[in-house]
Amino acid sequence: MEEKSQSIENSKEQKTIENNQNESKKTILVVDDEKRIVDILVYNLQKEGYQTIEANDGEEAIRIANEKKPDLILLDIMLPKIDGLTVCKRLKANLNVPILILSAKDEEIDKILGLELGADDYITKPFSVRELMARVKANLRKVEASTQTEVEQNNHKESNVIELGDLVINLDKFEAKVRGEVIDLTLREFEVLRYLAKQPGQVVTREILLEKVWGYEYYGDIRTVDVTVRRIREKIEKDTSAPKILITKRGVGYYLANA
Repeated sequence: MEEKSQSIENSKEQKTIENNQNESKKTILVVDDEKRIVDILVYNLQKEGYQTIEANDGEEAIRIANEKKPDLILLDIMLPKIDGLTVCKRLKANLNVPILILSAKDEEIDKILGLELGADDYITKPFSVRELMARVKANLRKVEASTQTEVEQNNHKESNVIELGDLVINLDKFEAKVRGEVIDLTLREFEVLRYLAKQPGQVVTREILLEKVWGYEYYGDIRTVDVTVRRIREKIEKDTSAPKILITKRGVGYYLANA
């Protein structure tokens, strides 16, 4: 009887440990209508220690995301019922979750649309599993870092504000204003401005921006930085052909004007 009782207690302890481990795991929603792709992604994500849930069309993706609230979403563009870009737009309106778009399309307009609608990253098929896992980790790490920063900032009574001419960045509120008007920025766009604002006048290379804003292990395309900067300029500059706030140092990178 004692051995049986001990066995039951051990079993309970093991289940408790497993439950705690599952609770600490990040959950990733994989959205793709190709079973082969889903199987590959799920296998490799679970191998890295993530929990996974799946959706095979746009409607299902929206429903599951709102119900389960995953930590990150891998989202294909070409989906039945509702396309991936529309799914991205709808989810970003309700959830603060990083979305990594997967697509066979490599046109720059598709990348621009994806980033404009709130996607945090973009990778074209075919892709290496190593690169995809690096991007997943980088995006999750950025969310954790942003959350920690927000908590730390909320503990300070004084507002943390950077003023550079017409541009005013409130780090406590994650808010940017140009000429007194609040600018609607995605989290990634704000992070680019914040990083540059902390070193005004100093040119930052695209590679450094990829490393510091997108994540240390990021293996992405340099064009991702250019697309994001272009979207920021469209929101903050009077004339994007002659920018006065976010300046390009040809052949090197970008910087924010001091005034």
